[in-house]
Amino acid sequence: MKKQEKIIVVGAGLCGSLLGLRLAQLGYTVTMIERRPDLRKVEQTAGRSINLALSNRGFAALEIAGMKEVALEIGIPMYGRMLHDPQGETYLSPYSGRENMSIFSTSRTHLNQLLLEAADKEENTTLIFDHTCTEIDFDNRIITIEDNNTGKKETISADYIFGTDGAGSVIRENMFEQGLMDYHDFQKLSHGYKELHFPPLSGDQYAIEKNALHIWPRKDFMLIALPNPGGSFTVTLFLAHEGAVNSFEALDGPDKIEAFFKENFADAFEIMPNLQDLFETNPTSILGTMKCSPWLAKDRVLIMGDAAHAMVPFYGQGMNAAFEDVLVFDNVLVQCDGNLEKAFAMFEEKRHADAASICELSLDNFKEMQADTADPDFLRKRQIEMELEGSDSVAYYSKYSLVTFREDLTYSNALRRGRAQDQAILSLLKEGALTEEMTVQEKYDLIEERTLVLLQDLK
Repeated sequence: MKKQEKIIVVGAGLCGSLLGLRLAQLGYTVTMIERRPDLRKVEQTAGRSINLALSNRGFAALEIAGMKEVALEIGIPMYGRMLHDPQGETYLSPYSGRENMSIFSTSRTHLNQLLLEAADKEENTTLIFDHTCTEIDFDNRIITIEDNNTGKKETISADYIFGTDGAGSVIRENMFEQGLMDYHDFQKLSHGYKELHFPPLSGDQYAIEKNALHIWPRKDFMLIALPNPGGSFTVTLFLAHEGAVNSFEALDGPDKIEAFFKENFADAFEIMPNLQDLFETNPTSILGTMKCSPWLAKDRVLIMGDAAHAMVPFYGQGMNAAFEDVLVFDNVLVQCDGNLEKAFAMFEEKRHADAASICELSLDNFKEMQADTADPDFLRKRQIEMELEGSDSVAYYSKYSLVTFREDLTYSNALRRGRAQDQAILSLLKEGALTEEMTVQEKYDLIEERTLVLLQDLK
């Protein structure tokens, strides 16, 4: 049923394109504004995107818009982390002890193209590309957009406005500058990233295991690689921006770059014939966490996705969290009987704590992926968790599984229980209370008892 309200969505990336599609499906008249050219019509260049890991929360949001199966078709399942030590030895750490549990390596651009195509098919959507939002009148819900090619400006009005324009959100910055935001903080990580590449072998064969997320953890830095269709891998180096050694600043010449990779990632270096060209051509990008409040201005302008809660990428939940924002808003709209103003007011109340929780978890996982994945205590903890998850006699989910595979749990609850379980297992291992001779049920009962005590302390 067509509705009277007109909606503007500023930013037609992943979050904005799914949101615009869903709102159009619900009958609203939607105008989507995107500063970039139409992704369906321009050739994409590498260098600024980390491959995305699509998991249960993201799929749940895609499903309400009829896009889950489409997304599954373009993804490559990854069943665990393939850890590469300095000697080139590898060890697969499964994401779950349950069979066939995986996350999906997904092309950001391809998925965005599919969502835009679906939105464009809705008769009540208008898509405007290559236009930058420069100003917003919050009282009257009018935005000014500028044609990136001609410089011509025009204004568009609506009943409601969504800002889904990413970590550098113009809508958010205007809220802050106009005194409509109480708290605004971007915490830049000391590390940045650079995108690299493993090409396919002859016949589009993969040079390393296809169905895994590959990690070279080196305590202060790391390399990761995610598979693409056609045999290639998108590779990302995470490294400190500054420092005399082991930093982007220190890698200031071809010889230093080659020596660094040979010393730390020898097996990866062997399958990167274009390392020097990619290192010079692709930019070094920053990472950080955006925290701000409120997300709502003048009752009818709302930010979501990275515009509201950008996070570091180390839990693979940035896209999933943004998609889940759309799902949460959809649910809130139902609770409000379709009243958009009430839904706008309720959304942040429902979502803010969960967004803060996944931002925290992402920072936690940065440390884990860098160093803990090679730590004996961490590996022993994971072995126990895999044993518990693989058993039919107990219902155990590790912190990673709670976040990634339990879309029925909020991020806040996953954080609390996951941290308590981690503390419980590590403390029991330190005490020597968990032994090989114990049955799965005995281990589970002991861990659950300690977890429940810790959860009481976390209240």
